[in-house]
Amino acid sequence: MKHGKVNLTETEETVSLSKRNTLKWLGAGSVLLSGGLPAFSAAAAPAACDNSARLREIPYLGKHQAGVITPEQKEAIFLSLNLTVKTLDEVEDVFRRLTGCIAELTRNRQAAAPGDDRMPPAESGILGTALTADALTVTVSLGHSLFDERFGLSPLKPQKFTAMTAFPNDRLDPAWCGGDILLQFCANSRETVIYALREVLRRLSGRVAPLWKIDGFLPARDIECRTTPVNLFGFKDGTGNADAGDDALMNDLIWITGREPAWAENGSYQAVRLIRFELEFWDRTPLEDQENDFGRHKASGAPIGKEHEHDDPDFKQDPHGDRVLFDSHMRRAEPRSTERHVAKLRRRSYSYSLGLTPSGQLDMGLVFISFQKDLKKGFIDTQKRLNGEPLERYIKPFGGGYYLVLPGITSEKSYLGETLIVAARAQGR
Repeated sequence: MKHGKVNLTETEETVSLSKRNTLKWLGAGSVLLSGGLPAFSAAAAPAACDNSARLREIPYLGKHQAGVITPEQKEAIFLSLNLTVKTLDEVEDVFRRLTGCIAELTRNRQAAAPGDDRMPPAESGILGTALTADALTVTVSLGHSLFDERFGLSPLKPQKFTAMTAFPNDRLDPAWCGGDILLQFCANSRETVIYALREVLRRLSGRVAPLWKIDGFLPARDIECRTTPVNLFGFKDGTGNADAGDDALMNDLIWITGREPAWAENGSYQAVRLIRFELEFWDRTPLEDQENDFGRHKASGAPIGKEHEHDDPDFKQDPHGDRVLFDSHMRRAEPRSTERHVAKLRRRSYSYSLGLTPSGQLDMGLVFISFQKDLKKGFIDTQKRLNGEPLERYIKPFGGGYYLVLPGITSEKSYLGETLIVAARAQGR
């Protein structure tokens, strides 16, 4: 081995030059970071943020609760609760606390100033200091189980209010069914519904026990453009929905009238179905079969043989089911035999994703939501028409329940559920 000057190979020279250039760049970078150029200056202001969409408020006051015929938001959480309180007075306290919390959460406001740091903070802090409403709605519904003997509410249960029972294709898990109260949180960002959920649970601590919870979402493009949302099967979901702007139609289909107990008037019935999709099986199914099962073209949402989503399927011109099969989801759900709205309900569903099943399949599907003034004429009769449809090969309902949406309130001095509490006390006299 020779001693003295070392001859570098081409590779070694490249590495050496690269190191020297890197050191020069780092040296220059330190100048830039110390304020040598405006582009890297600590004083440079961030781009302006348009926060106007997040400032949208949906009033919680009204004859009917928000979140029933309100246009869908992007994100949702459905939380089922059981009451742990023992008396009717304590039930009233839960309703009052819940109403006060909803009133606050649905308004734009500033976070409270930090208090004693030896105590828990006043709120979670996940929204920062500017707490925007973000089109939040919190809809409160009562489960069938609330009308048992615990609080003396049994005589006040509406006759049409029944507990959910299994249909032939169901595989119901009791851990995912029922509950005394169902809360539906909807907003346009995930953090807003999570914030609202945590705030409600904090304020009801010691009075309720969560039973089940599931998160929902809808395609942002559909919500922003007000087009029919697409579900995880890739089909539009809600094309045939009744027009929420038609008050007479909503009174006919959705809102409870005087035929039920007076305390429930202006409320509604909510059917909730947690439906797992067999997506791996579906994704291997030919497009023709998918479209025949739904009765619609996948891309446009149009009835088979038509061009546009809202075209009339014109079943009278297809009496033998040659174009839209008799077994298709659309034709069974809405046969249009005598009137337009045979299915007397309005859907407001969300997709869900829970990860993987124990067998390693995707645990994804639909949180089916429908509102109706009559459970039997709405969801139950519609589901009976769907029993045995070909689409059942790809779906497995596993949870949910039937709930009664409380009437809305029109005064800040009132609270959700007040008509029920007043009626309960009146019958006890």
